[in-house]
Amino acid sequence: MDILLGDGGINMPVKIVNREVDGVSVVELDGRIVLGEESNALREKLKSLIAEGKKKIVLNMANIKYIDSAGLGTLVAGHVSAKSQGASVRLCHLGQKFHEVLQLTKLLTVFDVYDTEAAAVGSFHGSLAASN
Repeated sequence: MDILLGDGGINMPVKIVNREVDGVSVVELDGRIVLGEESNALREKLKSLIAEGKKKIVLNMANIKYIDSAGLGTLVAGHVSAKSQGASVRLCHLGQKFHEVLQLTKLLTVFDVYDTEAAAVGSFHGSLAASN
């Protein structure tokens, strides 16, 4: 299953930028999450954050242009792996098409999804209610 989320038909690797906001690891993703090095890069980033003891992780999906079934699988695997180790992965800035894909695949019931990064970060501190 290939899901075009915007103008992302071009072959570009995923760019991953990690930063800390109020004790939460925010991972900004830019590009495509597809089978191969892109999904592997995301998987490795999540594994390394969890290995470093990071328990609160937000994936900012604002600049994801394209995701395929392998990319969705990577998100699910990362969520399950984090949960099994006492960590939590939350998503924000999905965009309408990505939100629809998660709804159609019933993955909205798996992830905690927030409209904004601030809401996702705040959710770890008990402020700012969920927006899904």
